[in-house]
Amino acid sequence: MIINTGMRTDIPAFYSEWLMNRIREGYALVRNPYRPDYVTRYELSSDVVDCLAFCTKNPEPMMKHLHELERFHQYWFVTITPYGKEIEPNVPPKEDVMQSLISLSMSVGIDCIGWRYDPIFIDDTYTIERHVSDFEQMCKTLSGYTKVCVISFIDLYEKVKRNFPQARAMTREERILIGKAFVGIGSRWGITIKACAEGKELAPYGVDCGGCMTKETFEAAVGSRLNVPKRKSQRAECACVLGTDIGAYDTCGHFCKYCYANCNRENVRRNMQIHDPNSPLLIGKLQESEVVHPAKQERWTDDQLTLF
Repeated sequence: MIINTGMRTDIPAFYSEWLMNRIREGYALVRNPYRPDYVTRYELSSDVVDCLAFCTKNPEPMMKHLHELERFHQYWFVTITPYGKEIEPNVPPKEDVMQSLISLSMSVGIDCIGWRYDPIFIDDTYTIERHVSDFEQMCKTLSGYTKVCVISFIDLYEKVKRNFPQARAMTREERILIGKAFVGIGSRWGITIKACAEGKELAPYGVDCGGCMTKETFEAAVGSRLNVPKRKSQRAECACVLGTDIGAYDTCGHFCKYCYANCNRENVRRNMQIHDPNSPLLIGKLQESEVVHPAKQERWTDDQLTLF
């Protein structure tokens, strides 16, 4: 199975000590975000975990632990956008994050790392021309260290509308202009452009619309075929193998205006205050009255069908 650490929060950036404690102890407890009294135990063993999937805006806190992660196959998505502190208050400088991606690529291998440039929105500062120019410079820096860049356009979820009221949806024409420009730039630097949950709209212009965290993505990282059980995706337009997330909502300290995972800053601050790196739960502690339910876990790797 795939264990994901980055759909609900940025564990590498803010909770690396907790994650490493969980890996050393061999398990993590996770509260169901829609039913907090339901706690599931996930074994963090390479016997049942085919790949650890990371999605982060700051991998640097995890770099010193990479040697301990060697017993696991890994796939890393590193998000790097052109936005400044007014949009991403606590994200490190882009130059630093790009260097972290390069270091990661040299450590885990180019097939185990992807770059995310999302969500894309436009305003008076971040115009289409600005996106195209900054994307070209980033591609120039990251060329040879990742084969893929995943893009998506801002979704105006209720949380996003509340935290980023000035944001607006992009038009079809704007999306196509950016998609076409990015494909041309990516081709010059050896980077394939993939779309995340955007349907097939950009496919005629050379964007790979087959999904970003697909079965094939993980197979390349693992080096073997995966027998992935059929599951319903979270969204009809998403073809990804999302795996199981061990994070929690309302815990990401980046405070990005476009964030869909945080309801508000006060919730995040409160949760971060009660975080205990020694607890099996990311936030809080297990109560005596709570029952822990073991997850059904199985290995997906087909040892008879390696890719090499």
